[in-house]
Amino acid sequence: MTAIYAHAVTHGTASFELEPLDVAEMARRRAALLAADYPYLVAESFGSVVGYAYAGPYRPRPAYRATVEDSIYVAPEAQAGDVGRALLTALVGACELRGFRQMIAVIGDSGSTGSIRLHAALGFRRVGILEAVGCRHGRWLDSVLMQRALGAGATTAPGEALPAS
Repeated sequence: MTAIYAHAVTHGTASFELEPLDVAEMARRRAALLAADYPYLVAESFGSVVGYAYAGPYRPRPAYRATVEDSIYVAPEAQAGDVGRALLTALVGACELRGFRQMIAVIGDSGSTGSIRLHAALGFRRVGILEAVGCRHGRWLDSVLMQRALGAGATTAPGEALPAS
C-alpha cells in the first residue's frame, strides 16, 4: 500500500500531499481509521496488493458524523482493470452496513477523468468544483466534489441510526 500511495503522490494528482509517506505513518493512519470503525479494504491479485480503499470522516465536527469521504488508490499496472470498481463497490457497502448516510469523493484534479467516471458509474453525482485550490507538479489543480447517498440517505429523520460520534 505504501508503494501504491508513493507512486500516486510522486506521479499523480489524486493526493495533495507533497511527499510520500513512510510505512510507519501509513500504518498509523490506517490504525486510526480502523479504531474509529471506518472500513479499510485491500485488493490482492496473486498475493500482491494491487489497490486499497478506505472511508474516513468527511469533516471532524460531530454534525458530519454520518458523512464519509472515500479514498481509492490502485497500482498503476492494475488501473485498466476492475480493481477500482470492485473496491469502491465494496467500500460503499461497508459504509452502508455501518450506518453512514452520505459519501463524498474529493477528487484531486478535474482532469482525473478515470476517477470521475468510476464514481459516476457507481451513483455519485458531481456537486461542485473547487477551482485552483491545490498546487502540484507546478500547476494549479481543482478539486471535484462528488456525492452519493448511502442506505437511507436523507430519507429518515436526523438522529435515526446515526453512527456513534
